Amino acid sequence: MKDTAPDEVRPGPTLIAGQLAGFACRLAPKDIPGEVAARARHLMLDAFGISLASTGYDFAHRTLSAMAELGSGGQRRAIGFGTRLQPREAALLNALLIHGLDYDDTHVPGVIHATAAVLPAAMTVAAESGATGAEMQTAYVAGMEVATRLGAVARGGFHQVGFHPTGLIGIFGATVAAGRLRGLTEEQLASALGIALSMASGSLEFLADGAWTKRMHPGWAASSAITAVALARNGFVAPKAVFEGRFGLYNAYLAGREVDLSLATAGLGETWEIMNVAVKPLPACHFTHAAADAAMALHGEVAPDEIESVSVLVPEEVVKTVCEPRETKIRPQNSYDAQFSIPYAVASGLLRGRFGLPELSAEAIADPGVLALAARVHHAPDPDSPFPRYYSGEVIVTTKDGRELRHREEINRGASDRPLTASDIDLKFFENACMATPRPRADLIRDAVLGLADAPSVRQLEALLAGDTGKDIQC
Repeated sequence: MKDTAPDEVRPGPTLIAGQLAGFACRLAPKDIPGEVAARARHLMLDAFGISLASTGYDFAHRTLSAMAELGSGGQRRAIGFGTRLQPREAALLNALLIHGLDYDDTHVPGVIHATAAVLPAAMTVAAESGATGAEMQTAYVAGMEVATRLGAVARGGFHQVGFHPTGLIGIFGATVAAGRLRGLTEEQLASALGIALSMASGSLEFLADGAWTKRMHPGWAASSAITAVALARNGFVAPKAVFEGRFGLYNAYLAGREVDLSLATAGLGETWEIMNVAVKPLPACHFTHAAADAAMALHGEVAPDEIESVSVLVPEEVVKTVCEPRETKIRPQNSYDAQFSIPYAVASGLLRGRFGLPELSAEAIADPGVLALAARVHHAPDPDSPFPRYYSGEVIVTTKDGRELRHREEINRGASDRPLTASDIDLKFFENACMATPRPRADLIRDAVLGLADAPSVRQLEALLAGDTGKDIQC
């Protein structure tokens, strides 16, 4: 018998999915304040610089090989590589490039790398559909506003039960961006969110051994979002209580932990969460940043051989991610272990006075002096932590002769109340992009991203990112 979709399965406007879909479909470029649009373009610029830097790493080349095997011959382009891929494979690879160095932006209250999932979906579908730069920018902003709010609902709870919010929540922001660019109605977009519910995923098991799976979480989200949108566009029937249902997102994944569902729709169109997205000054898990900066502030104050022990105060909610298991944190086996290690970040800051991409090389991670100091670093819950508003960190060094030195970073650099400036982001972009491309091309990319709102076609930017020269670009 032929299946039909009865009226009662239609997502209602009072449910969260319906409200988010209504916001996304009705959002017009003129509704976005100028400072929000400018911030959005700088977040994109930051992401594209990181993606270019990522092309020099083994994980990027192996993923490129896999995506070419699965989806070569399409018209979409791989950032930095130029390889032509089918849309879903291009979105997955480009998202992995943005997220692969763990240098991408973070919405602090939502604990989510929203750009890594939303931007590749938006650019892929915008290029595929022939959208303008303004249309892509609006879709990106809509997706970011949705993803950040949905992340904030969990109040940091996903990490406590082993899920990575960037994959788990990122798919919903990516679905909003892709769905808007595909011209979905409000009802269709709400259905796409319902379909995405069955695709949402992201395990933190990579923390046990530094596996690469985290790198692909936003890519899976972006790729799956494109699938969800296509299904919804063709009338596929989806659950409607996507977020508040008995087996909706939060009940299924948080097992009774406290949430605030009102945050999912609070201030839509009036308060812009994209302004609360923090750009990373360090290439590591955001939970390590304040402690690393505190350690760097103490660099030179005491000789390493004079240090008896180091205590680091961190938010209790981040302990499982960056302090455990201790064996891995004090002796990282690879760059990912190091990027998620408070002991390593603090030891590097104290000993070297820096914690950047060079400190994540195999040689740097194996440095006996850093490892010896990392073994003397211990953590304790911060009783005054402002988490999740900020990711605080305090380093207390006790010397062998009984002295105590301490430094606290109450607000992590890059947070909304301590943001990196546009010029800071420009500098970071060039540092990253020029690891893979000459400065003149990087200049062209920067100008194209910051001028996106006036671009007649996203394909111009896509081609530049792929490696085409200006004269090669065609609309």
